[in-house]
Amino acid sequence: MLADLKANEEINRRLGKLEEVKQLGLEPFGGIYNVTATAEDVVSRCDDLSGTKISVAGRLTAFRQHGKATFADLRDRTGRVQIYARKDLLGEKSYSNFTDLLDIGDIVGIVGEVFRTRKGEPTIQVTEWTFLCKSLRPLPEKWHGLTDVDLRYRQRYVDLIVNPEVKDVFVKRTKIISFIRKYLDDRGFLEVETPILQTVAGGATARPFVTHHNALDIDVYLRIAVELYLKRLLVGGLERVYELGKNFRNEGIDTRHNPEFTMLEIYQAYGDYETMMELCEDMISSCALDVLGTPEVEYEGQRVDLTPPWKRVRVWDAMEMWAGVKYDDLKDDDQARRVARDLDLKMDRPPTKANVINKLLDEKVEPNLKEPTFLMDYPVEVSPLAKRKPDQPDLTSRFEVFVAGKELGNAFSELNDPIDQRARFVEQARARAMGDEEAHVFDEDFLTALEYGMPPAGGIGIGIDRLVMLLTGSTSIRDVILFPMMRPKS
Repeated sequence: MLADLKANEEINRRLGKLEEVKQLGLEPFGGIYNVTATAEDVVSRCDDLSGTKISVAGRLTAFRQHGKATFADLRDRTGRVQIYARKDLLGEKSYSNFTDLLDIGDIVGIVGEVFRTRKGEPTIQVTEWTFLCKSLRPLPEKWHGLTDVDLRYRQRYVDLIVNPEVKDVFVKRTKIISFIRKYLDDRGFLEVETPILQTVAGGATARPFVTHHNALDIDVYLRIAVELYLKRLLVGGLERVYELGKNFRNEGIDTRHNPEFTMLEIYQAYGDYETMMELCEDMISSCALDVLGTPEVEYEGQRVDLTPPWKRVRVWDAMEMWAGVKYDDLKDDDQARRVARDLDLKMDRPPTKANVINKLLDEKVEPNLKEPTFLMDYPVEVSPLAKRKPDQPDLTSRFEVFVAGKELGNAFSELNDPIDQRARFVEQARARAMGDEEAHVFDEDFLTALEYGMPPAGGIGIGIDRLVMLLTGSTSIRDVILFPMMRPKS
């Protein structure tokens, strides 16, 4: 309550200054401003720019007044630079306005000459200044003062102002996405866009968000994946395609999940899941080298080397190693129920073979996959869109990729047999009828597309948010999404 009172008092004080600025005939919310240099320019090229008149613009983050001279810190998109205002140089009126009307948080334009102080600090000596925006709310009292995690996510704009390292994460995010686009474009992949509003929410096992289209009087869904539309494009002859965009899943929120997230999906005709492994490890290691300058990353206290080749482990070998469950122990739903009971698994979905396998992988296996690992050859029951292995048809040519115990992506040799795909959809429909709301929906139009003929292909989906988490050392998905989903304040 006391903090709220102090904030309100400060806002009223600043509103008073705003009126004073207006009465003096000054514009507190300026317009276009000619910026000729950045903070980084001044700091990195101070000696070259010494004596040169430049103009910068940014937010004031500190004041240090010493009689007839004042030092201040100005921060722009590139960093921080010190500015120095003197009464004898600015004149009494301009200097008085500088010290009396400006507050921490105000955005100003500064014209001045570059010099280096006796302590060696690159500095701009102010010869002119102008208001660009009067800040009416105070920033947190201390620099780096916004530590309330909930408030940081709700007011990301303040978080970006007072915690510069947060901005660095999102700069890296942009560089990661730019690198991926160039990497794929250079290899002949075509970036495409597919519908976000879909009449059938397919391509993944997840619960969709539902809305209603008034003109057509039908329910439609925010997409949970782009897979089935991209495969339709393979049918149409676009042999190398990718999409980088938003997916939406009506699921819980935790450190790895946000209902709105960014996915990259890639499909290559005449490839397979081995093709996707090679692409995945090369693209991610190359991205780390380009953005970070090294293929090694630090994540949750451990050093991870992304240099290929990455480790490959088969699902049933991993299940036996870390869950103590062998291939012959889990062949049908009856055995699945027995395994769930014997291992005291807390099932949140019906204890079918597919759901028990997923639970064991999630709890017993995946946390152990610390080094970059392809977990491969999943059972067909948990892979409704993947091609069967010819030598063992109850398994599929599918992998998931893990780094530091966290899943980054999912890939497989794409199922292009329309008869087998129809049978898989029927099984998924049976699971939905049993109460599994996340089972894959039946998509008749996709089956029609497959009946025209889809070339053999490899496909992969990579979670961009999770990749950014890995490459920036972020432990929560909310730290790499500018505006994550939050419960509204009551």
